[in-house]
Amino acid sequence: MGMTMTQKILAAHAGLDSVKAGQLIRAKLDMVLGNDVTTPVAINEFKANGFDKIFDKDKISIVLDHFTPNKDIKSAEHCKQCREFACAMDVTNFYDVGEMGVEHALLPEKGLVAPGEAIIGADSHTCTYGAVGAFSTGVGSTDMAAGMASGEAWFKVPAALKFNLIGKPQKWVCGKDIILHIIGMIGVDGALYKSMEFSGEGLKYLSMDDRLCMANMAIEAGGKNGIFEVDEITKDYLKDRVNRPYTVYTADADAEYEKVYDIDLSQIKMTVAFPHLPENTKTIDEVGEVKIDQCVIGSCTNGRIEDLRSAAKVLKGKHVAKGIRALIIPATQKIYAQAMHEGLFDIFLDAGCVISTPTCGPCLGGHMGILAKGERAVSTSNRNFVGRMGHPESEVYLASPAVAAASAIKGYIASPEEV
Repeated sequence: MGMTMTQKILAAHAGLDSVKAGQLIRAKLDMVLGNDVTTPVAINEFKANGFDKIFDKDKISIVLDHFTPNKDIKSAEHCKQCREFACAMDVTNFYDVGEMGVEHALLPEKGLVAPGEAIIGADSHTCTYGAVGAFSTGVGSTDMAAGMASGEAWFKVPAALKFNLIGKPQKWVCGKDIILHIIGMIGVDGALYKSMEFSGEGLKYLSMDDRLCMANMAIEAGGKNGIFEVDEITKDYLKDRVNRPYTVYTADADAEYEKVYDIDLSQIKMTVAFPHLPENTKTIDEVGEVKIDQCVIGSCTNGRIEDLRSAAKVLKGKHVAKGIRALIIPATQKIYAQAMHEGLFDIFLDAGCVISTPTCGPCLGGHMGILAKGERAVSTSNRNFVGRMGHPESEVYLASPAVAAASAIKGYIASPEEV
């Protein structure tokens, strides 16, 4: 029996000719990632287990993005611990204030992840890097500590689901709508500990920003990882970023999938996930009038340049509704500068939005946009669990940047075609 893309990558990193679903393996790692929330725990475990050196200073990334710039004393202490560890271990890829960005936007931008690589990160949305054809998955801080010390990790080889993408998306429909549609279709446990593998002729209509968004949210369907077939769009994206050799793996014709889904992109509508699960989806024409208090455009899911351009296209010449807070959070310093130089900031400021330095901030209820009791937000982030962005009696609705921007203008969840 043949292997999937994920299984081929894991076999290569385990030094095996082949692997099969359910098999336990020990695999070498190309990158170990942590942030300012998860790295301190990993550092404590690293030291508690007697480790005094890391396996490779170039294959560890520490990004201070969740509560940074520091929101309080505790977060300041955590970041201080990360700085001291990174300095002591001479970690090459350490990103602090002024250099950092939202981790899952920053690593692809910096060329730190590439096709065929095996990556773990102490953050559940580490699955983002499957967009470039890597095996990438989130782990706990203890696994991060072990990975930093040994350069290896244990995995159970996942079974796979294949998503065969066909057709061309309609106007305004983007990767966020597609992945919300898929999660709504299969449920938040529909891909539990499985690899979500995306291929098909419809890929040619999906930009890298679309793919990064979709791979990012594989975990919201329970997936172990999401991975895209590498094509010319991928290679073009990597051309000026990755200067080391990499291996492109394609699935065998006889690879085994638990299920194959044919997804016609031309039939997908703009989609919104209602509280309190990403699977609770409605198409934009099913939403009704849901009044909001806040709009957040950013995060590791939708804080990239195409996302900001889409929001600006909707907001240009308009103004957010009275009483609505509209937050724009570019995901990295580079994206921030690009948006500023393209004139997007002028559009956002004229529309009554505020613009933040790169941070995860409100996505996890950290800072820069916490919700009070009874408030509702439409957000381009990836989770809308109870209390995710603040008070447990607040509500989060997940949507694309275009829908979020239109909603800010109207004061209720709306289509960009309404404005």
